[in-house]
Amino acid sequence: GSDSNKGKSKKWRKILQFPHISQCIDLKNKIDVSYGYVVDQQPIGRELFRQFCKVKRPQYSRYITFLDDATRYELAADEHRVDLAYEVAKRYLGLCTESQREDSGGGGGCDSDGGKCDDDSGIGGDTKKLSNHDDPEKSLTGSNSVTTNTINNEKDEFVLDVLNDDMVTQVRTKLSTGSKELFEASITSVRAFLAGEPFREFEASMYFHRYLQWKWLEAQPVTYKTFRMYRVLGKGGFGEVCACQVRATGKMYACKKLEKKRIKKRKGESMVLIEKQILQKINSRFVVNLAYAYETKDALCLVLTIMNGGDLKFHIYNMGGEPGFELSRARFYAAEVVCGLEHLHQQGIVYRDCKPENILLDDHGHVRISDLGLAVEIPEGEMVRGRVGTVGYMAPEVIDNEKYAFSPDWFSFGCLLYEMIEGQAPFRARKEKVKREEVDRRVKEDPEKYSHKFSDDAKTLCQQLLMKAVKSRLGCRNGRHGAREVKLNPFFNSINWKRLEAGLVDPPFVPDPHAVYAKDVLDIEQFSTVKGVNLDATDENFYTKFNTGSVSIPWQDEMIETECFRELNVFGVNECPTPDLLTNAPPVVEKPGCFPFRRKKKQTPREKPVPFNEKLLSSSQTTVSCSQAPNES
Repeated sequence: GSDSNKGKSKKWRKILQFPHISQCIDLKNKIDVSYGYVVDQQPIGRELFRQFCKVKRPQYSRYITFLDDATRYELAADEHRVDLAYEVAKRYLGLCTESQREDSGGGGGCDSDGGKCDDDSGIGGDTKKLSNHDDPEKSLTGSNSVTTNTINNEKDEFVLDVLNDDMVTQVRTKLSTGSKELFEASITSVRAFLAGEPFREFEASMYFHRYLQWKWLEAQPVTYKTFRMYRVLGKGGFGEVCACQVRATGKMYACKKLEKKRIKKRKGESMVLIEKQILQKINSRFVVNLAYAYETKDALCLVLTIMNGGDLKFHIYNMGGEPGFELSRARFYAAEVVCGLEHLHQQGIVYRDCKPENILLDDHGHVRISDLGLAVEIPEGEMVRGRVGTVGYMAPEVIDNEKYAFSPDWFSFGCLLYEMIEGQAPFRARKEKVKREEVDRRVKEDPEKYSHKFSDDAKTLCQQLLMKAVKSRLGCRNGRHGAREVKLNPFFNSINWKRLEAGLVDPPFVPDPHAVYAKDVLDIEQFSTVKGVNLDATDENFYTKFNTGSVSIPWQDEMIETECFRELNVFGVNECPTPDLLTNAPPVVEKPGCFPFRRKKKQTPREKPVPFNEKLLSSSQTTVSCSQAPNES
């Protein structure tokens, strides 16, 4: 439809034209082709593996639907999880209970021991699919169970053949608890099965070759021509931040420009490269993600998640009324920031600049951590030293230039939470004119003051986070896993962390799409021209390290979100390979027309077959015909 083409270039199909398989089959030797990477981490790899199972190997579909349903179970609201546990256990493991048999008037057909369901239970067939993208609660609306219809043989959906008896017994004994980890062992076992023969069959199929074509497109060079540039959104340390749009897909991003001369003048090469490498390593819905990194003649550019809802500082102070948020709203933002910090810390990254202006809202009202310019990676078991951060948010150990690991982030997070509730930072009043040394002294010596705006739990949490001594501070006892103890604090008791992490909790505030939650363009201070700096060949090595193009997961997500994947990922009639997937495809004969002297359409370089090692292709793939297509491997 026209909606899916909104913002796309008229030439978008040409930009994203697949290469002939012979041009990209050698990628098989250059990239990770394990199940754990292709299916578990790559969005397009996951879609193609599922498509392969559905179309070519339907006997594997039950394992995939089990994984989907088990994931939906884990994300379900607490009050629905027990009911859903019984449904999943009955459908896939053949388990049911006395209480279920009584609820259904005895028609469930359970064995007398309450363990396995018999062949006439009538459960299992067309159970409502539990998509990863849906809210688990919605399948339960108006009913305590998932909708079910009778099928001829419900055992077709059992996954017992890849589970051992201990796993089934464990599920049976804990069924009534509704534990989020109930199906964990079963999920691991099913994944291990899919990673074996099913994945090997997928790897020899045209679906895997199509995955290689997508990976080839993903690796194409990125230049200024890839994007359209729009209005200035703000300014960073080395240049402006502008809105931009990918021509091929229409997706909007924020482009952070880092002027080459400004970087060189400030000797910021190392800082810029570290920020880029850290951003490239991160994939979290709670941290601004890097989608592209490229260079122009004058600048290095980071293309990042666009956040149109403004920053928390703007919302705390500039939305009218008394500064600050009510507790429920502060709790929601704090919980999402905890998830962002948890992801960074698990990757060994200390953020060092947690403050309201660095926490941004998206169109839907969810928040993300932004500006990782001061972040640094810490090797396992080591510590760093560095007096960096923002005055009033830096921890005492940072001010004193002591060694630290992840503790400064929890202190800064305490300052952020305090400011969201109080409407004022803990150690510096709004617009107070005070010297840096005085603010640092307050941070190290003065206790913070709490007003009536704080509940007992909120006050206790802030006090624990703002402890001057690292050993006493909440979140600082488990290294990279400090978020675990923060999440267990009573202030967050009402948060369902699994649902929050999946983006299923509705934000307390949704930005108005017609409002601009930022300074007017004219209020953004312009950068002055950098003088006396010349770029030379010695800078090229640094630029090459920076200019890496697309980032895999965000790029693939973009292809799926903008429906480019759906529109381009088509195969031939009866699911036979298209010419770009055949090595022995006959040349296309152009039909004679009325104008014999008309210029003939040339084959594009991407369409031309090239020599390759035929061992990389399956033998059936090279000789496949449409008549063989249903059995194509």
